[in-house]
Amino acid sequence: MSISKWIGASLGWSFGGPIGAIIGLALGSIVDAVVDGQGMPLLGEQQKRRKPRYRKQPNYRTRQRPQTQSGDFEVSLLILASIVIKSDGKKDQRELDFVRKQFVNMYGKTRANNAFKLFKKISEQKNISKRQVCLQIKQMMDHASRLQLLHFLFGIAKADRHVSEIEMREIYTISGYLGISSRDFESIKAMFYNTEENAYKILEIDKTATVDEIKRAYRKMAKKYHPDRVIHLGKEHQEGAEEKFRQVQEAYEYLQKERGF
Repeated sequence: MSISKWIGASLGWSFGGPIGAIIGLALGSIVDAVVDGQGMPLLGEQQKRRKPRYRKQPNYRTRQRPQTQSGDFEVSLLILASIVIKSDGKKDQRELDFVRKQFVNMYGKTRANNAFKLFKKISEQKNISKRQVCLQIKQMMDHASRLQLLHFLFGIAKADRHVSEIEMREIYTISGYLGISSRDFESIKAMFYNTEENAYKILEIDKTATVDEIKRAYRKMAKKYHPDRVIHLGKEHQEGAEEKFRQVQEAYEYLQKERGF
């Protein structure tokens, strides 16, 4: 399968706008050898084989929000991951290993290795506008999928066991551009730190919350972080979303024991 056919088959809205420009530049330096012998696309493997073709892409500045495909999510993740990793002026091997490991867990070794090739080409690009990239994602990607992106970015930053102030500011800025509230930001951030207030922050409540408020918060967060909300991204990303859902459950169980209800 040629690169042009792969683009037509695996990407939706991300083929246009600033993300499309970034991916196009990266692909321009990669030959068709990135596709494996069985014709598996680099990203966004389709469940059913079909003849690839170019599709008319929507204008990302409009209010239209088509369903995000697996490939759209993946290239968005690759670009944002490269921004976070480069934010402190260095590429830590542990962070790169985390990205590769996560790709392998989600996509399998062959597809992950190919995706990582694209990731490295994206990382070589200078002057990527995170604002423009994030605004495109905000316009075209649903809220649950954007929360999943943020969760992954925190995982990258914490891969070296230390999140620098620069990395934290970068992720916070990205979350703002993505239209993620400060409460949601703090909720996902708390999933990567061990403090006495973590359970409350994950559930987006204060320590003064009543038992009834805790129960309501749990129901709300369980719904917000339920893996089924990203089912359209494919099984690989749905499984990744289960981690957030599990931590919401653990936070609630912790408060049940602490408050005795």
